[in-house]
Amino acid sequence: MSRLSVDEALDLIKNGDLRELGELASAKKLQLHPEKITTFIVDRNINYTNTCWVDCKFCAFYKHVNEEDAYLLSFDEIDRKIDELIAIGGTQILFQGGVHPKLKIQWYEELVSHIATKYPNIDIHGFSAVEIDYIARVSKISIPEVLLRLKNAGLYSIPGAGAEILSDRVRDIISPKKCSSSTWLEVHKEAHKIGLKSTATMMFGTVESDEEIVEHLDKIRTLQDETGGFRAFILWSFQSANTKLIAEHPHIKKQSPNRYLRLLAVSRLFLDNFKNIQSSWVTQGSYIGQLALKFGANDLGSTMMEENVVKAAGASYRMSQAQMIELIKDIGEFPAKRNTNYDILERF
Repeated sequence: MSRLSVDEALDLIKNGDLRELGELASAKKLQLHPEKITTFIVDRNINYTNTCWVDCKFCAFYKHVNEEDAYLLSFDEIDRKIDELIAIGGTQILFQGGVHPKLKIQWYEELVSHIATKYPNIDIHGFSAVEIDYIARVSKISIPEVLLRLKNAGLYSIPGAGAEILSDRVRDIISPKKCSSSTWLEVHKEAHKIGLKSTATMMFGTVESDEEIVEHLDKIRTLQDETGGFRAFILWSFQSANTKLIAEHPHIKKQSPNRYLRLLAVSRLFLDNFKNIQSSWVTQGSYIGQLALKFGANDLGSTMMEENVVKAAGASYRMSQAQMIELIKDIGEFPAKRNTNYDILERF
């Protein structure tokens, strides 16, 4: 089967039959994962600070530096969270926060080094491209230097957060202070150059067009052709509660499960050089999260011991390891616990 073109992907989004899209995406998934193993990871999302100057209109989590509820976790508080994660068999921390205006590279180096030294068996999957870009600017050093210093301190990989839609028209509306789409891509490209793998994401359902969705997919597929550095792709829908964006753009509608599954299936077909695609049960709920496994997803992501950003915007789904195992078996697939690198740690 020849590679899906931009025009073909756009046509499938606009006109494709949902059932047929599911069948095509399932067939593509089976090519990449013939053993029918569906994976998940036990990790914890540690938001080290909610202090942020970027003021994204779609975010309900951030606080300004002098607000009463603004916080910056101490190393001891972070240690306690990691101890609790280890107690339930966790292997990774997803480590990200607001873009704190006062933290420079030395603080991040010290933190990463502290965690990597004290918890050598925990993978640090941390710091979005937006955070890394700002650390470079506030520290007056280059993006490659930030990445190399954090890697040398113990950073294992980088999450895809901050991508939203890789269209500057959209970004200028929903997050005008955030780095450009080209800078997001540059951070991941530079990370891949020094052996730091990452993930790619997309948040849909704000003001983007179908054309801009495909533009986003094309940009990350092109970079993956060049570097091979993305481990996975994660797609989720905008959660609107408590956000400025929904107040300014009340015409924005909640995205349907149909729309999520449609975009997920097209993503699986278009991103032929991405081995792994996660189901976003955190925003969709466990039922649609399970159905996503029939629309191209092969991974359920994290058991989410802790999650604060999406919760602040109104979504608070939870799922235990036992529930994930049952959900995967229920559709005739084989559950397995993985690590950050998608190595299988345990099969059930």
